[in-house]
Amino acid sequence: MRILLVGAGGVGSAIARIAARRSFAELLVADYDEARATRAAGQEFTAVQLDARDERAVAELLTAERCDVLLNATDPRFVMPLFRAALRAGTHYLDMAMSLSQPHPVEPHRQTGVKLGDEQFDLAGEWENRGKLALAGMGVEPGLSDVFARYAADKLFSEINEIGVRDGSNLVVDGYVFAPTFSIWTTIEECLNPPVIWERGTGWHTTAPFSEPEVFFFPAGIGHVECVNVEHEEVLLIPRWVDARRVTFKYGLGAEFIDVLQALHKTGLASTEPVQVGHARVSPRDVVAAALPDPATLGDRMHGLTCAGTWVTGTGTDGRPRDVYLHHVVDNAWSMAEYGSQAVVWQTAVNPVVALELIDAGTWSGAGVLGPEALPPEPFLDLLTDYGSPWAMEERTPASR
Repeated sequence: MRILLVGAGGVGSAIARIAARRSFAELLVADYDEARATRAAGQEFTAVQLDARDERAVAELLTAERCDVLLNATDPRFVMPLFRAALRAGTHYLDMAMSLSQPHPVEPHRQTGVKLGDEQFDLAGEWENRGKLALAGMGVEPGLSDVFARYAADKLFSEINEIGVRDGSNLVVDGYVFAPTFSIWTTIEECLNPPVIWERGTGWHTTAPFSEPEVFFFPAGIGHVECVNVEHEEVLLIPRWVDARRVTFKYGLGAEFIDVLQALHKTGLASTEPVQVGHARVSPRDVVAAALPDPATLGDRMHGLTCAGTWVTGTGTDGRPRDVYLHHVVDNAWSMAEYGSQAVVWQTAVNPVVALELIDAGTWSGAGVLGPEALPPEPFLDLLTDYGSPWAMEERTPASR
């Protein structure tokens, strides 16, 4: 499979390292910074300079290099030009974050405006007509979390009350007062936008950022972490293919992280709108991202574990109440020793590679714009284990949350 990988940051570099161990993958690694693309490509793959905003140039490269698929490892600002470029070139497409949302202009904490992924689903008919697959949200969250939801619906439950994606860690970065372990640009976007909740009968609605705090118990020694509502793609994807009364996403951010995000919002530093600084116009959020350490470089200073998972409650196949947490844990010490990538970016990166291997084998197939939960979950979970990073499931009772 010939894959155009666009984006050679932390996740893109980890994708290249993982794919180098799988015989199916032939990567062309592209980035605006050619030197960064060259470093990510290593000795195994080819690197090229590419502007992800240039839809025509991307489409021409896909055609010239006879690529089968475009794998988008950029931040969400570049989803739509890359998405359209793949459609234009007639290749498959895969991303790990969906097109950006816009809050409701009048009631942002009650009603949805433009939802995550709306721009992509608007073009679903064109993808179907071309007979090509656009697999949206195929990282870890969204991605693996959606696969877990489909597995629970297919194998574990006769009726689902709530599907709640819950993310937490005990990661510590030595030597920094504040150092996010994932893209701060994306983190600001998803944490400060109004979170979306799905409920049967009323559909999607929004609430205030960081609402409905709950203490959730994470496995592998991570323990209890306070989680809050955050805008995330799973809530927009899962209800399209999985029947549940309620779907939520909550993130274990911690009080200090929330305080920093709120301060950025209050001071205008979270804004993406350029402001005049001397003779230059700059985006405040881009300045924040440039001032903070690159998450991909923090692995040697990090220690601890990160956990991504899907908590599901309802009625089991035996007719009894059931409460399970399907999850995936990565130890930073392991991912650094094995791949040279820190835990958060590696956990994100492994899932699209697994998905592409299934597509290459014909195990996963389809046309149109699909989420991970639209496809059979068991082959994915089996292959993820084969990659040396198994998933797990805990049976729980309500009192243990």
